This record gives sequence, C-alpha cells and structure tokens, in this order.
Amino acid sequence: MDNRRKKKLTFFTIGLIFLLSGVEYAVILPTIWRYLQTLDAAPYFLGLALSAFSLSGLLSGPLFGHLSDRTRTSKKIILFANLFEIVGNFMYFMGYSKWLLLSSRLVAGIGTGAGSSIFGFLTRSTAPEDRATVFAAVMACRQAGLLIGPAFNIFLRLCDFHLGPFVVNKYTAPGLFMCLLWILLQLAVVFMYWDLPPLERRRARESSTSKSGEEGSEQGLTEEGEEDDDEGKPLMRSQELVGSYGSVVTPVLPGNNVSVASNSMLNHISPPPSPPPSETHESSSPFKNFSISREFLREEVVVLLAAQFITLFNQTALETMVTPLTQKYFGYGELENSVMYCLCGVEVIAGFLFVRWLSRRVAERVVLAIGLTICNISGVWCLIFLANPLGGFPWQLTEFIIGVFLQVLGLPFVAVAQVSLFSKVTAEKTQGFSQGVRRSVGGLATILGPLWAGGLTDNMYIMMGVMMALLALLTMMLAFSYDRLVEPAAEEQADSPDSCG
Repeated sequence: MDNRRKKKLTFFTIGLIFLLSGVEYAVILPTIWRYLQTLDAAPYFLGLALSAFSLSGLLSGPLFGHLSDRTRTSKKIILFANLFEIVGNFMYFMGYSKWLLLSSRLVAGIGTGAGSSIFGFLTRSTAPEDRATVFAAVMACRQAGLLIGPAFNIFLRLCDFHLGPFVVNKYTAPGLFMCLLWILLQLAVVFMYWDLPPLERRRARESSTSKSGEEGSEQGLTEEGEEDDDEGKPLMRSQELVGSYGSVVTPVLPGNNVSVASNSMLNHISPPPSPPPSETHESSSPFKNFSISREFLREEVVVLLAAQFITLFNQTALETMVTPLTQKYFGYGELENSVMYCLCGVEVIAGFLFVRWLSRRVAERVVLAIGLTICNISGVWCLIFLANPLGGFPWQLTEFIIGVFLQVLGLPFVAVAQVSLFSKVTAEKTQGFSQGVRRSVGGLATILGPLWAGGLTDNMYIMMGVMMALLALLTMMLAFSYDRLVEPAAEEQADSPDSCG
C-alpha cells in the first residue's frame, strides 16, 4: 500500500477517534445525573463525576505525549489509551454504586490523553501551511459527534432487558454502547492506522531516492560508454566520471593515471557521503537540552495557553449556565434543550468548515484576532442582556438566541488558530508533550468553568463580569504579542538550543 493511501486511512481513523469522543460526551451527559440519582448520590456527585473525567485526562495527556515524543510512535499509545475507554465505559454500564460510577469516569478520562499523541503526530506529518486546515477538520469531527450523539439516545432510552447479571436500561445502555464502539475503534486503529514518518524525513527520503536514481542512471550510462570505447581517451573518461559526481577533479597530467583511475574507482564503489544522520540521534533523545521554562514561559506560548484556558473556561461556564437559564425564563425541558444543542452543533461545524477555508487565505493570528473580537462582542452582549433579560418573552428569547449564537460563532476561530499556532511556536521534537500540556490547561479550564458557573447562577453579573474581564485580559495580551505569534524562521529554529543534537 502506498504512503498516500496509508495517510488517508490514518487521518480517517483519527477523525473516527475524535468523532467517538464527541459521541461519548453527548450520549452520557444527558443521563448521568438521573443515573446518579438512582444510586442515591448527592448532588455534588455530578460535579465530581464530570470533573473526574477531565482530571484524569489532564494528568494522562502530558504523559502520553511524552511517550510519543520519545518513541516517535503513536499507534501503540492510542491502542493502550483506548483500553481505558473500553474498561471505563464498561464500569459505567455495570453501575453497582455511585463510587463505581465515579471511578468509571476517572478511568475513561485517562483514554482522552491519547489526543496529545495524535496532535503531535499531526504536527510532524503535516506542512505548517496545511496544519490549521487539518486541525479544523479534526475538531469538526468531534463537533459532529456532539451533534449526532443525542440521536443515539433516542433508541438507547428504549433499552429495558437483562444481559446476564447486568441490567440494560436507559441509564446503563450508554456505557455499554460506548464500550462496543471503542472496541470497534480498536480494530480500526489496528488495520487502518500507520505511524507515518515525519514530513521532513519523508521529503528527504524521497529526494535522496530520486537523486540516487538519477546518479545511478548517470553512472550506468558512463559505464556503458566506457565499455563501448574502452581504449579511447582513458584519462579524459576518468576525469569526466570524477567530475560527474561533484568530487574534486584531479588534473590530467602525465604519470597521474593511477590517481585518476583510483578516484574513478572509489566514486564507483561508494557515492559521496550523505549528511550525518542526526535525525536518528535526535529522535532517540528528543528531550536533550529541553527546558520546560524556556519552552513554555515564552511570551507567545503564554498567550496561546491563556487563550486555551480562557475560551474553554468561558465556554463550559456558559454551557453550565444555559440549562438553568432556559428553564427559568423560557420553561425549556429536555426536548427543547436537545434541539438547541443540535442547532449549536450545526453552527459550530459550519464555523469549523469556514475557518478551514479561511485559514488557507489568512494567517492564524488573524483568525485568532477575529475569533476574540466575536467573543468580546458576545461577552458584552451577555453581560447586558442575559445577566438580567429585558422586555417580554419574545425580546428575552431574541436576546438569548443572539448571545448564544455569538458565543458559539467565535469558538471555531479561537480553537483552530491557537492549536495551529501552538504547534508552530513550540519545538516539533517534543510536540506530543507540548500538546499534552496545552490539553491539560484546557482540562483545568473545563473543571473550573462549571464549578464557577454552578456556584453563581444567582449572581449572573459577577459570573459574567469575571468572564468578560478574562476576555479583555486575553485581548490585551494578544495585542501586545501579536508580532510574535508567527512561526519562527528556519534559521532561528536551527540556532535554538532545542534543535541541537
């Protein structure tokens, strides 16, 4: 199978991984609270269960990324991580106690750490100019999973039977369903995923192969010419042969036949020395001369990590706030909220597709600036109109729709731009670990966001005021560091300590 087909199948499998991660979130989230209630869990257990999933992913991400950087492989790591998803979802299906349910989310969350290895693999396997496009497609796959996930609940809620000692009902069925899907995904990874060599190494290999082929053809033609005219002008023939390989041409002088013939023979036997294989040494020790402070405390990296944290913090806080808000002002139930989430999912997917198109035409920092502008407008709108809705029902509904629309609209711009830029301003050799750190920062945001919003549902001005202040801080950071949010020049990368063997 050729490399192009392997790459397509590998990227397709990566899309399936992110699709299932979105499906799992959308399938389990709507029923987990009622599930906990059947197990006599206190209300705080809902926050513990949701936070446990993010916490274990936060811790496992850098570890899996570090292993990926050291081994230069991702397939085995993905297969290993998916085992935690399988076991965790089966534990969720068993559901004997609230503690087992909590443990199940903790175990399943470890599997999400494989995303660090995947982002590191994508960074090494794609050209910088194509990276934003690829990341947008991958993130859109997860949003597609969030969109179609609720549809699976339509038939999962109808389950009511026994499977050996286990009860399969609308609460336990999501765990069994996701367990089976992750098992099927394991087979897909085994047969449809390859650890492709880094892009630079593939290009160098193809270039050297092409060059050696040309040299071989030239050498064959020269040898053939020597066989046809073995007696004619041996010195000139040897001199031309030496010159054809780019070696130092030995002057044709009387008595110099031996040295010329020797040079000719040496060039026939061994081609010119190729550059030293520093890649092998670097790949065996990617963390040599690596400094966490030097890598992550640079201005541009801090800005991108802040963008990751603040946008996810605000997003999860608003997601937590939306359901109580719609119930309070509009009397929405599960059906209305499901429809709303589906519409938001459609908007997000359309946004990622638009960002994918836009990223080919403008720089990532421009995309990031556009996204932050939209988020700021949304934050001001929500602070004015959602903290204390004005007017009657039609006006309140309109204000709510506009606020949610603007908030969802800005997410794809910020998400894709900051991931793509982060992959360019951090060292490629340690990309798995760096992406793990980035995802851990996001995981911390997804833990703190719901806790912040959940405790301030009756103090909307405080909740949204702090969120707006964070956005304003991020905007100022972007403005001051805008000139640094670019891919370092090749000569700077070569001179940097991290690029030394």
